[in-house]
Amino acid sequence: MDTSRPGLIDRCIAEFDAALRTVAAAHPAGRARPQAAAAQEPLTASERDLAARLMRVNHAGEIAAQALYRGQALVAGDAALRSALLQAADEEHAHLGWCQERTAALGAGTSRLAPFWYAGALAIGVAAGLAGDRRSLGFLAETERQVSEHLDGHLQRLPGQDQVSRRIVERMRADEQAHRQDALARGGIEPPAPIRRAMRLASRVMTSVAYYF
Repeated sequence: MDTSRPGLIDRCIAEFDAALRTVAAAHPAGRARPQAAAAQEPLTASERDLAARLMRVNHAGEIAAQALYRGQALVAGDAALRSALLQAADEEHAHLGWCQERTAALGAGTSRLAPFWYAGALAIGVAAGLAGDRRSLGFLAETERQVSEHLDGHLQRLPGQDQVSRRIVERMRADEQAHRQDALARGGIEPPAPIRRAMRLASRVMTSVAYYF
């Protein structure tokens, strides 16, 4: 009997612990926050409010991203793929810290629905993983593509003088694009059009609600 690899029950216990830490704990970034290229100009009250709401949405998205990665890793058939998914989740954990820190600095809190975002994304990640490793990778690649588009939209909406938030979003976008390329290089299969549309709809619901709550 191979005792070197944790069994499903052990992995489920580990995931429960990870869920609690992701949803309820503070998130030290681990990586240095991207620095603004120039001195930050003061924001007006309306600009600060807009930036805070957008960064709260980004934090909610990173909560969901952690759950997606970990849900897919939980049921991945290939040990190397499971390790790669968990490593990607660890790399993106810095995004949680950056977004949490920036949202607080702008005078706002993160989404109060974080447990809901995590649970829903974890279920979706498990479902994607059960479809097979290549389809799971394709789902991941499509998720990262849509997230990159979403971040592009935020770069258009963020106040021009909010260089701190803008640099964070730019670094996040670069990381998402790198993870998409890695998923494709590993043989990811593009999801069918109805799945892609459903993914986009689910993303719109989450971002719209997290903007306010």
